[in-house]
Order: sequence, then structure tokens, then C-alpha cells
Amino acid sequence: MAEERDFLPTASLENLHLRADLLKAVRRFFDKRGYLEVETPLISAEATVDPNLIPFVTEWIPPGRAAERGERRYLQTSPEFAMKRLLAAGATAIFQITRAFRNGEQGRLHNPEFTIVEWYRVGDTYHEQMDEAEELVRTVFAVCSADFSPFQERAEALTANGPFARTSYQEAFQRHAGFNPLKIDPTELPQMASSHDIIAPPGLSVDDRDGWLNFLLAERVEPELGQDRPEFLYDYPASQAALARIRPGDPPVAERFELYIRGIEICNGYHELTDADELRRRIREEWENVPMPTRLVEAMEAGLPACSGVALGFDRLVMVAAGASSLDEVIAFPFDRA
Repeated sequence: MAEERDFLPTASLENLHLRADLLKAVRRFFDKRGYLEVETPLISAEATVDPNLIPFVTEWIPPGRAAERGERRYLQTSPEFAMKRLLAAGATAIFQITRAFRNGEQGRLHNPEFTIVEWYRVGDTYHEQMDEAEELVRTVFAVCSADFSPFQERAEALTANGPFARTSYQEAFQRHAGFNPLKIDPTELPQMASSHDIIAPPGLSVDDRDGWLNFLLAERVEPELGQDRPEFLYDYPASQAALARIRPGDPPVAERFELYIRGIEICNGYHELTDADELRRRIREEWENVPMPTRLVEAMEAGLPACSGVALGFDRLVMVAAGASSLDEVIAFPFDRA
């Protein structure tokens, strides 16, 4: 067996050509729609408020200061905070193609350093941003079909069955798992897992409602999504709002969505929370050990306008377009070869 040489890329040159063309297509898409391309820092003084994300931590040593007295900084898990500060400063439609970093995530669909496409438009609802995300994906696959004949049949098949499906979180669970996730008693969730012959990971507490829902989503629901055509999953439980607005109702729901293609999550979007007091409340009451993002709070207090935003995993989009089975096939040098 030939010895593997770590200096070589894991992606084929054909896939890297495809990646480059799709990157150009993304920029053209937003330019034609009047979005301003922006750049924001990769290293920030403020960390994510998402308790499920682990940031990379680094240290900045100011000039003239001893090395042992450095200041903590974070590699961004997403450019979200800085982009919202730009919206508060008067920007109305912005996008960014940049690197993001998430610690503790590595595998077929995760690389600790990845390319993210993130965009926001003032005045849009999250349903309007579903429309935008669908048009972006269709545009990318059209390029794939026109310029890369080996991928033409696959790309056309992904968009041939009409508009992308839109399925509420509640409907998806009822269809694929057999229960209403918004109203079920959390003590029944372990039994639901057992009924589908799913073994829960050790340490998942019986009273951890969102933990069980996320587990069942990953194991039972997600593999069914977007199989015939790309599919949006929307209106999540209010307890999973993150930085999305909550719409009152019985029960209330978070105005957020995710797009799936062949069971793979491609992007997520929010009708963005703009209320600084509500952000403070969520951090203090719902999330443990999460630092207060003071600059984001200041931007919201100054007047973050009503808007919706989307974050898309570009590497995953290329992977789906190329028919690859892992991100390593569309990234020149993934984490193990960086």
C-alpha cells in the first residue's frame, strides 16, 4: 500500500475548481440583489452567547505588557455580532464570506475551521429570507449544472421537484417521530426514543427537554428531511430561540429556520431579536456561564432595526453539489492537515 502523504490536499483539483466557481456565484448573487459585502474581525473581545458552541480562545499581548498579562480574545464562531453592529449603524443589506471557528467539532460534516456565508436584510421576515436562501441554492446549483458536467445530473435532481418544501418543526416531528414536540411532557421523551429503537447517550437527563428534542431531531427527524427536494424546517420551540424573535401563541414558537438537503443541514436563519432587555433576560435566566456581549447590547439599545439573517455553511453546500461524502473532499487542507 502506498504511504499516505500529508502534504497533499484531501480535495481533488476538480472539486476545488467547482468550489471556486460556486464562490464566485455566491458573490454575484448578492451583488445583483444590492447587498454590500463587508468584512468584520476574526478575533473578538466577545464570545458567542450560544451555550452549545465552544469558541477557540487566544490571548492578545498589548505593546509594552508582559506576556503573562495578556488579554483573552476569541476566534469568531460566526460574524453575527459585528454584522448586527453594522446594521445598527445604518447598513440595510449586507453579506460576508469569511472563516469561522468552532472548537470540539470535527467529523464528516464538521471542520473546526470552516467557510461561512452570512447575510442580513433590514425589513425582511424570516419567510422572505427562506425565499432568498432558496434562490441562492438554486443559483449555485445552476452554475454547477452549466459549468461542471460531471455534477450536472445531481444538481438538476436537487432542484427539479418544484419549490423547496417548508415544514414546521411540529409537523416534522409528528410525521417522522409520531409526537407533538411542542406539547409533549418531557418525561415521555425517553419512551419515544425507545419506541424508535434509539439508545440515548449517557448523561442525558430526563428533565432536559431540549436535550431530548435535539437528540431525537438528529437521530430520527433530520435523516428524513430534504430527501426528495430541499426542505426548510421552521418555527422551533421558544426555548430554542437563541437570538431569534419569539412569536406569541399556544404554544409560542421561535421564528427561526434551517434548510436541509438529503438530511444535511445547510443553513439556519432567524427573524432577529432586536430587544436588548430580552437578550439580557435570556442570558441571565436561560443560559449558564455565558458572558454578556456588551457591544451587541449597546447596538441593540441604539436601535437594531427589524431584520432577518441567515448563516450558510459553504463547505457543506459544495459537498452536496459535488456529491461528496465528507467535507474533506471539498476542503484543500482540513484540520488534520492544516
